Amino acid sequence: MTSWPLSTPAADLTAWIADHRDEVLQEVRAYVEVETPSDDRAALQRGLAFVEDWIARHLGAPAGREVTDGGDHGDVVVLDLPGDLPGDPVVVLAHYDTVWPLGTLAEFPFSLDGDVLRGPGVFDMKSGLAQFVWACKALQHFDVPRRSVRLLLGGDEEVGSPVAQDVIRRIAPTAAEVLVLEASGPGGTVKTARKGVGLFQVHLTGVEAHAGLDPTAGASAVLALARVVQQLHAATDLSAGTSVNVGVVSGGTRPNVTPGKAWAGLDVRVADPAEQHRIDEVLATLDTGDDRVTCEVTGRWNRPVMARTPGTAAVYERARDLAAGLGFELGEIAVGGASDGNFASAAGAAVLDGLGAVGGGAHARSEHATVSGLLQRTALLAALLATA
Repeated sequence: MTSWPLSTPAADLTAWIADHRDEVLQEVRAYVEVETPSDDRAALQRGLAFVEDWIARHLGAPAGREVTDGGDHGDVVVLDLPGDLPGDPVVVLAHYDTVWPLGTLAEFPFSLDGDVLRGPGVFDMKSGLAQFVWACKALQHFDVPRRSVRLLLGGDEEVGSPVAQDVIRRIAPTAAEVLVLEASGPGGTVKTARKGVGLFQVHLTGVEAHAGLDPTAGASAVLALARVVQQLHAATDLSAGTSVNVGVVSGGTRPNVTPGKAWAGLDVRVADPAEQHRIDEVLATLDTGDDRVTCEVTGRWNRPVMARTPGTAAVYERARDLAAGLGFELGEIAVGGASDGNFASAAGAAVLDGLGAVGGGAHARSEHATVSGLLQRTALLAALLATA
């Protein structure tokens, strides 16, 4: 482990952040109580205005502001926050949309019980942005130079980042590294690899007929779907990190009609780009078992693989050493879920993900974050922003 690199002792940094605990928690609460469901543009606009005002009040007006229209979703905003250290900027990825519908707060309000924060979006990922803001404030207080930051605020991450992904692919290659404020893995681990995700639908068209009067005249799309589902599940290779799950099936009209239509929805996860190509070949060669039944595959790869590249490993090792200087261990994990970090990694950037909240229950009523983890990660983010 290298020695603590900042002029300000780690103990002083953590003590200052702890002294501002109540202010940090008040701001987390205020942010959580601005509901930002992915499918409500008006709510997302209110949320984005809150976030930008919050950042400007604490960190000053950004030197640059780029807006990409989000269409039906939230706009994507990139804020340039100049620093004092030379070199390429750090790109920091955050999203302000959540999976929770408008009105959730009435049934699942923000709460603080000892070390545990609860509320919609507190873990995924509103606490992460609070950590970033207060990390920058801590560096300001101690007059510690930090690196320049390009902060991306996405309003469509929970629906696959249809708008933000192009912005990320464009700015990520210009970054010294990309830090993602998504929630941490189990035990506070950071995420150095994520699987690629594909969401597809298989549509089968057969020949309808009277199942009782003329049982040989029809060609069953449901029977063909049963064959296709077996082929899809057979494509799973867990040793290679690949899973294929047919999660939804439907077909037919009535019990006495040979079904002419059937379809299935599937989720595919891959840990290796080569496996993505293999799955593409499987989807292109599905066999219905009956020449009269046709098969069409729709859908797409939702996110590319985020691989643990040498660049990512180097950023993790620096973060691990900084965490040790702050008095805690920082583990790493590869996960099946995806984030905007996948797009940055595929664009060639070194990416460290999962730097946000410590807790659990993402997308569930058990969603929670720990206060201790929030303060700890704020100090870590400060150290990361002040070192290269």
